[in-house]
Amino acid sequence: MSVDSGSASMAARLGIKPGMVVQELGWDEDADEDLRDSIAEVSGSDMVDEDTDEVADVVLLWWREDDGDLVDALVDAIASLADDGVVWLLVPKSGRPGHVAPGDVTEAAPTAGLAQTSSISAAKDWSGIRLVTPKTARTRR
Repeated sequence: MSVDSGSASMAARLGIKPGMVVQELGWDEDADEDLRDSIAEVSGSDMVDEDTDEVADVVLLWWREDDGDLVDALVDAIASLADDGVVWLLVPKSGRPGHVAPGDVTEAAPTAGLAQTSSISAAKDWSGIRLVTPKTARTRR
């Protein structure tokens, strides 16, 4: 399978590089397949799921308003994350079914031990919110 340069740039916007381990959580039928294919193409391997023993460089968390407790999901997302890893929280864009209010993310991220650094348009129907563990928390782990 070959991903065109436009699709490859989708993964590049998420900071995906060859050889990275990308863990995917929260997949459902509404997930953007072009983005998923782009990530596999650029990283050079399929994404791993929640049952992996590997340390993830990036966790891709698909999240919708009715998916449950966001804090719990974020805590689960960082369980196998590398110290310098990144969580990309993917939420439906405004006006799409399952849209998550920005305030929900702003409230949940610090409770889970994460800091929000940026937001992007990750795919046609999905916004990406970049979350990292604050440097002070990394030194205490």
